[in-house]
Amino acid sequence: MSVLTQRYASALADVALEQKHGEAVKKELSGFVDLFNSSAELRNFLETPAVARSAKQAVIEKLTKQLGLSAAVRNFLFVIVDHRRTHELEEIAEAFETELNARLGIAEAEVTAARELSVQEKAELTRALERLTGKKIEARYSTDAGLIAGAVVRIGSTIYDGSVREQLNRLRARLGAE
Repeated sequence: MSVLTQRYASALADVALEQKHGEAVKKELSGFVDLFNSSAELRNFLETPAVARSAKQAVIEKLTKQLGLSAAVRNFLFVIVDHRRTHELEEIAEAFETELNARLGIAEAEVTAARELSVQEKAELTRALERLTGKKIEARYSTDAGLIAGAVVRIGSTIYDGSVREQLNRLRARLGAE
């Protein structure tokens, strides 16, 4: 992530938190990025230097009204387009989400389980991770039958591996060393 990308993300986080709309701005920006990525016509229009600034702003204004986006997101998009940074929009949005989560004390967890977890199991695991980290956890779940049983959790660069596969690997290594 470039320093410039981080500056844009940090500036938007400042505005979003000042207005107490952090989560809303995160969802709105993510929605716009999805639209931007799915429409080659919109991307080309906003990235082309030949199109006048006023025309780009008019399209952004119209889109933000149709999508119900806040003034903070609209103004941010104006800045991104004016500074010709639309090609970095997705990276900026990712950096913004990371920055906002850090400021709000939220940690993202990637949970891979051997089987689909029930709603109750997910809630219990989330509470346990929140106690462990001292942060609010936003978890994304996936499955991998190769784990045999248990789960692997990644929070940032930390991995908690409670899978049977890993336990068998440790046992194999210990027996091999004896």
